[in-house]
Amino acid sequence: MATTPILMIPGINASARVFQGQMDTLWRFGPVTIADHRQAATMAEIARGILADAPPTFALGGFSMGGYIAFEVLRQAPERVLKLALIDTTARPDTSEGSEKRRQQIELTRAGKHELVASQAFANAVHPDHAEDAALKAVHLEMARTIGPEAFIRQQEATMSRPDSRPDLGSIRVPTAIVIGEADKIIPREHATELRDGINAATLTIIEKAGHLAPIEQPAAVNAALEAWLAG
Repeated sequence: MATTPILMIPGINASARVFQGQMDTLWRFGPVTIADHRQAATMAEIARGILADAPPTFALGGFSMGGYIAFEVLRQAPERVLKLALIDTTARPDTSEGSEKRRQQIELTRAGKHELVASQAFANAVHPDHAEDAALKAVHLEMARTIGPEAFIRQQEATMSRPDSRPDLGSIRVPTAIVIGEADKIIPREHATELRDGINAATLTIIEKAGHLAPIEQPAAVNAALEAWLAG
């Protein structure tokens, strides 16, 4: 079987650990790179840095903020992207309410409370059944520590200023998988439906018993969606 390089981009406060449950599945289809999305404070700069280190062509997957970056990668180098997976993400720009919450989190982080910010965000990031899951919360906090406060602030700044990617959806012609947790409270399900309807021949998979952190809440179900995407 021919292999395809795969480039995966994590989300805000999410390290490579967010895709740990997907690695065995992804590696069956090609070498996997987890992008470093910590080094700049705009989507354009982050995408340029990722593209500089990426294979010549690749299948591209983005989780949450990673999806926002994936849209920027497509704007800068569409000819390099062979397939696209968008996991718990949206094409819409930040809302005023969302930006205000991010500014508050930045303020707390600058006051030395980065781990508190991550801890407070956990319950909203998972399915209600997982709100008291100590092991899952430990992974969530471990990822935040890996990212660190300075990079977290840069990620929030980039996310607040991200462009509206909805006008670009119709130009996406590569096989595209949309994946979202059924109880995602951060990205409303209609945003995933909007992606499916706006991208030519995209598929939408709803992950049961998962919130925003679908890749680590329900890795087997996410793997099934990604396997179908890569094998198609």
